[in-house]
Amino acid sequence: MKSLREQYDGVERLLEFDFVRATENASLNSLQWLGRGEKELADAAACDAIRGMFDNMDISAEVVIGEGIKDNAPGIFKGEHLGSWIPGTTRFDIALDPIDGTTNIAKGAPNSISCIAAAIVQEGEKYSLKDIPSFYMMKLAYGPQAVTHMNRTGVRSLALLSSVAEMVQAIADIMKKRVQDVVVLVMDRPRHAKLVEEVRATGAALRMISDGDIAAAIAPSIPDSGIDLFIGVGGSPEAVLASAALKCLGGDMQSMMWPRDEVERRELIELGYGDEIERIFFADDLAHGPNIIFCATGISDSPLLRGIRVQKRRAVTHSVLMRAKTHSLRYIETHHELRTKKIPLRSENRDR
Repeated sequence: MKSLREQYDGVERLLEFDFVRATENASLNSLQWLGRGEKELADAAACDAIRGMFDNMDISAEVVIGEGIKDNAPGIFKGEHLGSWIPGTTRFDIALDPIDGTTNIAKGAPNSISCIAAAIVQEGEKYSLKDIPSFYMMKLAYGPQAVTHMNRTGVRSLALLSSVAEMVQAIADIMKKRVQDVVVLVMDRPRHAKLVEEVRATGAALRMISDGDIAAAIAPSIPDSGIDLFIGVGGSPEAVLASAALKCLGGDMQSMMWPRDEVERRELIELGYGDEIERIFFADDLAHGPNIIFCATGISDSPLLRGIRVQKRRAVTHSVLMRAKTHSLRYIETHHELRTKKIPLRSENRDR
């Protein structure tokens, strides 16, 4: 009889709902800090719940893309082991952001989610989820219709280094829309001031969000999101997580390291990444192989998911579960009875 590792192709399908439970628990445990102005405490609560859930999972998971790097907040970091690590259990690479949008949850604002990507490294491959050393990446994300069109025509009409006007015209042609009907999503950041001017100059519709660029990059690939393009500079770990989701949805993202200054550029070169600084990565470069799942649960409302709703003694969570091999997309609405709901927490070594 073949072992689970030898059966390989379907292992992630057997475990996918446990990953969803991890993001559900992270969202529920952090909800107590929504609007309280304590983003680090919210982040710590989400991390505690994720670790607690993984403690109950018989897998060997290594965090290859961690969280908390940018602001030294409480986080689950690169190299950390999650799961039981019992010999013979399936090995996963994990990328996660316990809360994408910590500032937003602290303010009680929209656009905060908890998300995890998990992948099985294929035989002969070095990685499934690529660790990008730069703090930021420049990104251009678009949906399956654009991918299909470019594959069919053989013309890469959407290109990261094109002008904004060219990007907007290209997506308008692909989607068979008027330029003024194209919707471009951009993060509201001072570094995007020129980008915002360029989008407005095209006549396209501009939508801006304050935080949460994982959900933003995924939005053009979500049916009925109303978003055609996501453009801008955001975190490198978030680019890998979004790429995992896009592999599952059939969309794509082009991204490139964006050193903040010459000091960071020199550091990247000294670390041996000089040949990759100018490289344009596609989703498959950052999240490689077919054995990938992505799941996320909303904390507050975002373009991707509704946030948690508390109704008397029930909490209602809204999650997505995606699988790269089948391009399946599940929307999961879960009603949690608060009198009986238990969340395993690593810090207390028991269910709360």
